[in-house]
Amino acid sequence: MPKRSTLALAITLAPSIAFAAETSLDEQLKLSTIVVTSSRQPQLQQDTTAATQVFTRADIERLQPSTVVELLDRVPGVQMTQSGGRGSMTSLYIRGTKSSQSLVLIDGVRINGADSGSAALEALSVDQIERIEVLRGARSAIYGADAIGGVVQIFTRRGEGDGLRARVHLGYGTEQTWERSLGLSGGNADTRFNLSLSNDETNGINRTYEATGPDSDRDAYRNTAASFNLNHRFSDRFDAGVSLLDQRGESEFDLSWGGDYPYNDFQLSTASVYANLQVSELWHSRLELGHAENRSWTRFDDHAGSDAFNTYRDSLAWLNTLQLTPAQQLLVGFDGHKERLNGNDSFAETSRWNRAAFVQHRYDHARFSTEVGLRHDDNELYGSENTLSAALTWRLNQDNDLIVSYSEGFRAPTFVDLYYPGYDNPALQPETSKSYELQWRSRLGQSTELQASIYRTDIDNAITLDSTFTPQNIGTARINGFEARLQHELFGWQTALALELVDPVDRDTDKTLARRAKRSLSLDLDRTFGDLSVGGSWQLADSRWDDAANTREIAGYGLVNLRSRWQLNPELALKLKVDNLFDKEYATALYGVGWPSTYHPYRETGRTALLSLTWTPAL
Repeated sequence: MPKRSTLALAITLAPSIAFAAETSLDEQLKLSTIVVTSSRQPQLQQDTTAATQVFTRADIERLQPSTVVELLDRVPGVQMTQSGGRGSMTSLYIRGTKSSQSLVLIDGVRINGADSGSAALEALSVDQIERIEVLRGARSAIYGADAIGGVVQIFTRRGEGDGLRARVHLGYGTEQTWERSLGLSGGNADTRFNLSLSNDETNGINRTYEATGPDSDRDAYRNTAASFNLNHRFSDRFDAGVSLLDQRGESEFDLSWGGDYPYNDFQLSTASVYANLQVSELWHSRLELGHAENRSWTRFDDHAGSDAFNTYRDSLAWLNTLQLTPAQQLLVGFDGHKERLNGNDSFAETSRWNRAAFVQHRYDHARFSTEVGLRHDDNELYGSENTLSAALTWRLNQDNDLIVSYSEGFRAPTFVDLYYPGYDNPALQPETSKSYELQWRSRLGQSTELQASIYRTDIDNAITLDSTFTPQNIGTARINGFEARLQHELFGWQTALALELVDPVDRDTDKTLARRAKRSLSLDLDRTFGDLSVGGSWQLADSRWDDAANTREIAGYGLVNLRSRWQLNPELALKLKVDNLFDKEYATALYGVGWPSTYHPYRETGRTALLSLTWTPAL
């Protein structure tokens, strides 16, 4: 069993505020052994009760993904679909649930839209990301609405250490793709900051197979982003910080009903402020303030009309960790947010507030540990909801843990569900879920770890459209699944193998839920030879149905990607990657043409290459 680091051991044996007093948040977010999202406070990943996977900045540099989609597709239990290449509309499926049933955070701030309920992951630039944490399984007892399938939390770039550090990145590749970014970070023992700017653009591909008029051209994507992070330690007991992110750009698409040569313009912005205070040796208090704007509107070349759905959300959280005894910890929290939806349509209601209180108790023993959480949410428009979670960890020996858990979740109806003119239902209630899970975590050797989970999720009151296209609480679903991830060193190669088997069924029709592949597999291989690093990825996905009636099938596919990095000197690194090496034609969604519609697969990007140079000059 690998020895715990002194830093990690501090979290286990002391209150989280004691750990925070010795290490900054920047330092914590660079550790792959630490998870923040599971209990909204830093803890060892092996001590969390949720199935988790962490991508640090070092992982991102090694894997060289161009999009968040490429990263998340590696996580067992997570599937991504796109409507035609980079920048197209993206859907997230965690453990067979749909996009609106999983919560996405940036620096603790919700970014799920108040219109569709999903998050615009396609609008995120990988260059602005320090870390991604992915939790699978319901977490509503901690986070409230929308955390049925899981939680994805994205942390923006952080400082690299003491002194000043600069970075410059330039890349060019297929489809006239450009990647450009600048960064400056610095600080000392008490203060750290990071400023990042980036610009990505590509001429893209024709996302459809239509070859006439405005649908015959390439569909470009452009993204300009900036982020800023600053934190300061005022004393051993008090520190505070701020994080800002702004991403905006445009994505061209086909098959518009409103005009020729349509564009989707987007802006995704978040701001968060936190303050940590060690009130006493046993009490750690944290205050968080957040603001998010998720704006999207459509424009056309041939007329000035546009369609807009813009979400604005302000949030407040007060988290208190009480170390009752060396073995018992109590988390008491209060959450509140107000969200507004602005659009071209006249909604009966355009704003609502949500208030919540929650408590979570954890007990640690040499042979076992327990975790029990309870949360109460009160919403201005749809009423109140209670959620419960409970988990038992049994330590079979120093290398093997079994975790059995039960968790409840719910999804809030969106403004579109409740108030879309002509197709509204103000009487809608939240969707609810109950999940049961058994996990096995094993440290098979000095360089080998295995995580495996078997789970079942039952969803009731699911919001579906009736024959008049009016939303109703009439749907039910049952999702059974198995997922596993194996990390191993083989002949000097670092390997990561992820497997998912999932059976998501609509219990009312006994049909498979749309756009979920029942089987998927991914493999990453990486090795370093001095200054040269090489690696590759292999991804397999089973066929899936595009519609609820299971009449339109999308074929499965396999993809191979290659990557390399050459450290020319301490300041210069050259990277080359080739994605979709064998130029595989594949799709994850279909589109319809005409009435009655005929369906065709959205195009996904074929073989591409990208050459890039990263310069980190000494200052």
